[in-house]
Amino acid sequence: MANESVLVVDDEANIVELITYNLENEGFKVFKAYNGKGALECIAQNNPDLVILDVMIPQMNGFDVVKQLRQEGNKVAVILATAKGEEIDKILGLELGADDYVSKPFSPRELIARVKAVLRRTKAKKEEQDEISFGSLVINLVRHEVRKEGVLVELKPKEFELLKLMATNPGKVFSRDYLLEQLWGYDYMGDTRTVDVHMRRLRQKIEDNPSEPRQLKTVHGVGYKFHYDEDGDAASRRDRAVDE
Repeated sequence: MANESVLVVDDEANIVELITYNLENEGFKVFKAYNGKGALECIAQNNPDLVILDVMIPQMNGFDVVKQLRQEGNKVAVILATAKGEEIDKILGLELGADDYVSKPFSPRELIARVKAVLRRTKAKKEEQDEISFGSLVINLVRHEVRKEGVLVELKPKEFELLKLMATNPGKVFSRDYLLEQLWGYDYMGDTRTVDVHMRRLRQKIEDNPSEPRQLKTVHGVGYKFHYDEDGDAASRRDRAVDE
């Protein structure tokens, strides 16, 4: 956890110092704030990896701070600290976008464990949602961009969704009905030929030879799968059928 930073927000200086002491002993860089507005300013200036945020702070309470952060699109990890201990406050905090909560009084050991657990989850989530690559094909799941050999491939929204679903599940076989339901919804009035049309267009954009696709494979009598193998041989992953 070295090199990661934490902002501690509480209006009680002795609590801030206690938490700071324990975090620094674990190798974290620590920022401090004592009210809601100060917390937002510190986050904007220093971009910490995580915020330990007391609910009952002056100027803006912890709930309002989390709400404003999420409305602005800031996804910094937040652990709410509350002395109330009421379930409704914990639920409200999580619904507003907090990642975890801890009830006062808490032990420094428990807080450090929660900090590390939340950082592990958020790091894994960022890595998972950033981008995936298959040879020269790079799919950025955040920016909804696809590049082949470094060149941007222009995909329509449904084409990107189709590619994303299949590429994040390589080797898995998807039926046409399943793809239609997942991407167009149960109420869509079209038929499975819609999937075939989008698959054909997608192949034309990302396959070297669309008539003999190497990645977007047809599984006859079932549907489609995304195939990738660095050596160009048959995929070593066992195909798994998805129920309709």
